[in-house]
Amino acid sequence: MSKFLYLTNLMTRAILNKCSLIIFFSLLGFIPANLCAQTGDTPEELFEKARRLAFDDKNYTEAISLSKKALIKSPDYADIRIFLGRLYSWTNKPDSARTEFKRVIEKNREYEDAYFAYGSLEFWNDEFETALDIISAGLKYNQKSEDLLLLKVKVLNSLGRFDESTNTLNNLLKINPGLTEARALSGQSGELGANNKIGVGYSYVYFDKQFDDPWHMANIEYSRQTKAASITGRINLANRFNTGGTQYELDFYPRISNTLYAYLSGGYSSNTEVFPEYRAGFSLYANLPSAFEAEGGFRVLSYDDQTWVYTAAVGKYYKNFWFNIRSYITPSNSSVSQSGSLNIRYYFGGADDYLTIGAGKGISPDNPRNNLLFNNGNTYRLKSSNLSLGYRRSIGTSNIIHLRASLENQEYLKDTKGNQFEFGISYMIRF
Repeated sequence: MSKFLYLTNLMTRAILNKCSLIIFFSLLGFIPANLCAQTGDTPEELFEKARRLAFDDKNYTEAISLSKKALIKSPDYADIRIFLGRLYSWTNKPDSARTEFKRVIEKNREYEDAYFAYGSLEFWNDEFETALDIISAGLKYNQKSEDLLLLKVKVLNSLGRFDESTNTLNNLLKINPGLTEARALSGQSGELGANNKIGVGYSYVYFDKQFDDPWHMANIEYSRQTKAASITGRINLANRFNTGGTQYELDFYPRISNTLYAYLSGGYSSNTEVFPEYRAGFSLYANLPSAFEAEGGFRVLSYDDQTWVYTAAVGKYYKNFWFNIRSYITPSNSSVSQSGSLNIRYYFGGADDYLTIGAGKGISPDNPRNNLLFNNGNTYRLKSSNLSLGYRRSIGTSNIIHLRASLENQEYLKDTKGNQFEFGISYMIRF
């Protein structure tokens, strides 16, 4: 009888205390007693604890455990299930992650974050075609998703489908022109995009003191994107000192990985009064975190002797802007000369829509206008400062026009300076 009264009293108090009810049934052996400790946390509280364990402590095992407990309480809580899938991704359990992502998508076909997490998983595991299918399915319901479009660009680049990647990137930049990571990718797509390009250009250089006759320079080029590299063949024509000349160039932009690509270039001319007989160049580019990029390389110009020029540059994308600082170092038998430049671009559209302003000191070997001054016969290093402006604009999806102007104040003899003005225009068609 006393045991009956005890149980009755315990049941009465359990009505007021849910935890006591659990203790009551645990005494009868139906449920484990430690379940009481779990009942105080809501799914949201368990989710928050799991996130802290994962992000602050890197304790993925306990974070997985808490996420599972939260899903027992709320099986259709999509954010927790996606988070659990990500935890499985980070702990090298892709099959378990796929199960969680698929379950969310089956319940909610329009859930953007599920497609992004699932597509990212397949991208990290080099399942690029599968990732593209998942992303494309998500974009049917979320056409302006910046995360999905950015991931699609990366997947298409990994598949070598650079033309599609460039189109997707330009669509993304129309949605958000100031998206920094998209801008960083657009810098790379400038060399990797479009299967074929044909371009023509012309420059006019006027001197106020140094020469009586202006210089004329023109070029025609063809670029082809292959799986291994972007390849460009170019013919440069020039008239300097009332003498005509022709130079032949070949440029390669091989893509090494998602982080690295390179630049290799070579040129030849038999008209050494107008162009160097041989020129060559190499640079290695790295796409770094936080939308930084770095470059290091060299240039070689061959006249009677060879001149080696070493270059390094750092670039940074920030919203609609690109900043680039570059330095050239030219050693010789008696001294080492240095030159540098700062270039800033403001993007107002896609990768080929921008205004640019540049300023520098010294002579750049990448500018064909002045490369004659690198002839080792010039034992005295002439001083120079310059300012340039440029406007590049895409017309439709296939045409690009580029206008540029520059002013250079150059020491053409020791302690004697003059100005030279350059105006240029170029046109390119992509197909």
